[in-house]
Amino acid sequence: MGYNWRMEGNGVRQKYIDFFKGAPRNHIEIPPAPLIVEGDASTLFTSAGMQPLIPYLVGEEHPLGKRLTNSQPSIRTQDIDEVGDASHLTFFEMLGNWSLGDYFKEEQLAWIWDFFTRELLLPEERLWVTVFEGCEDVGRDDESYRIWKKLGVPEKRIKAYGVEKNWWSRSGIPSRMPMGEIGGPDSEVFFDFGLEKKRHENSQFRDSECHPNCDCGRFLEIGNSVFIQYKKIKDGLEELPKRNVDFGGGLERLTCAVSDNVDIFTIDLFAPIVEMVSEMAEKKYGERRKDDKLIRVVADHLKASVFLVSQGVVPGNKMHGYVLRRLIRRAMVKLRGLKIDAFENFGGGREIVESVFKIYQEHLAGADCGKVAAVLEGEVDKFKRSVVKGEQILKNHSYRIDGKVAFDLYQSWGFPFEIINELVEENGGEVDEEGFRAELEKHRELSKSASSGMFKGGLADHSEEVVRLHTVTHLIHAALRKILGEHVVQKGSNITHERLRFDFSHRVKLSDGELRRVEEMVNEMIGRKLTVISEVMDLKEARKVGAVANFTEKYGERVKVYSIGDLESGEWFSKEVCGGPHVTNLSEIGGRVKITKQESPSSEVRRVYAVLKK
Repeated sequence: MGYNWRMEGNGVRQKYIDFFKGAPRNHIEIPPAPLIVEGDASTLFTSAGMQPLIPYLVGEEHPLGKRLTNSQPSIRTQDIDEVGDASHLTFFEMLGNWSLGDYFKEEQLAWIWDFFTRELLLPEERLWVTVFEGCEDVGRDDESYRIWKKLGVPEKRIKAYGVEKNWWSRSGIPSRMPMGEIGGPDSEVFFDFGLEKKRHENSQFRDSECHPNCDCGRFLEIGNSVFIQYKKIKDGLEELPKRNVDFGGGLERLTCAVSDNVDIFTIDLFAPIVEMVSEMAEKKYGERRKDDKLIRVVADHLKASVFLVSQGVVPGNKMHGYVLRRLIRRAMVKLRGLKIDAFENFGGGREIVESVFKIYQEHLAGADCGKVAAVLEGEVDKFKRSVVKGEQILKNHSYRIDGKVAFDLYQSWGFPFEIINELVEENGGEVDEEGFRAELEKHRELSKSASSGMFKGGLADHSEEVVRLHTVTHLIHAALRKILGEHVVQKGSNITHERLRFDFSHRVKLSDGELRRVEEMVNEMIGRKLTVISEVMDLKEARKVGAVANFTEKYGERVKVYSIGDLESGEWFSKEVCGGPHVTNLSEIGGRVKITKQESPSSEVRRVYAVLKK
């Protein structure tokens, strides 16, 4: 059979799994781990197939045996700035096989060579390999070198590199490994797309010598066999009693190789998404390098976002939610760079989500396509309402942004710093990152010292989410007073983007029925779309009109009273002294209130938590 044929990504994945499950290799296929890593402070996401297997690589017995294989969906964000070229991705699949104290270099290198050349029919003359050249603690990997030569790889296509390229541990090179850390040399396989694929637009590659790790665009790493045979000790490294193999090969990259296609975004695992993004932006992929880069970023980030949402992540300002928000908003900035109104009219968003679901039917089985699309569309809608204001602020400062302005954009308008930086750079300006970090640290110190949240009044910021929930606290306060009695007075609150916490005076635990009545009353008011108005008046006048406040606190002579009710009938559900901010109509709440739990911070005070449900 000739080489000029095309195998799609699903076919490559299945061939790999079948190959390692078959005799004489006899591996057991294990299910992929979730993308979301819980309980590990060092990482948020599964970024490689070996990550969930660390306990077994260290020495624990795996319940399914010593030979394992799978295809692991993975997320990596550390190289996010590299996404946009022809090979870097945020979401990808990693094909893997592992030996836990069983076979080692001889079998592994022969099998992976067999898979590449006989199963995928990759031409031997277009495969280059690398080995470890040695360091102070470990000698050159002559064993792998001899094996590759025996398999038919000529010396000129076997390259040796040091610890920066051909050594693996979770901490990097041997000198950085902590006591007890495992690691070892690795041997990589590269596909050669040909000298004509070398990038000449960058002068650093024009006259440089080609080799697998030169990053000129000619070579693509398609597989890496790691030989985990050492453990860090006080005096250096010592041999492990059981030596392990950890192989990883990017599915998308292998699909490029079997198709002799240097652009990963044109393989079947990406092409439908790229096509939809191109249509949305009214650009043709492949015609203009600058446009292609933006289209790739949008396609990559939206695919990654679909997978994160499908596994329960929602956009937010912390941890997994922050990464998701950053991916969605960064994609929208790039989309706007392609066409000024492209994401303001994000009509193709649902079609993109449906396309991802179609490509990954097996991985996304059980997820709700409609709900995933709704989460993405909701975040896009939030961002597009603030982006015009944010860009105007940047423009007003001539894209010379100091730390305070950058922090205000981040805190009040929901602009991740990375996006602020990109918008500024695209317009030839500069941003004071050091100043931004200083403002952020001041904010964190304020968080530690404040008695009721990040700012006075318990509000994390003045974003739309927080303003909605702040208004809900007034509704909950009023409902509690109507149901439990007028002895109920607010004792504190804390509001973030995701939930509200409300403390109030009451001695006994609320029954389930009382909590349900509070919920129903609050949601009834939201359903009636009552008006919210504010008036500035004397403190005495506020008392006179029945405004609720903790009058043991010190107020100025003039206070602001927020009233929620029906303007036409003059019936008011709530009147409360407060500094704001609030929505102007309860229709802006955008969901139903759900009380999630109650606590007792002291004998005289109850505490409830609540969220908004769409």
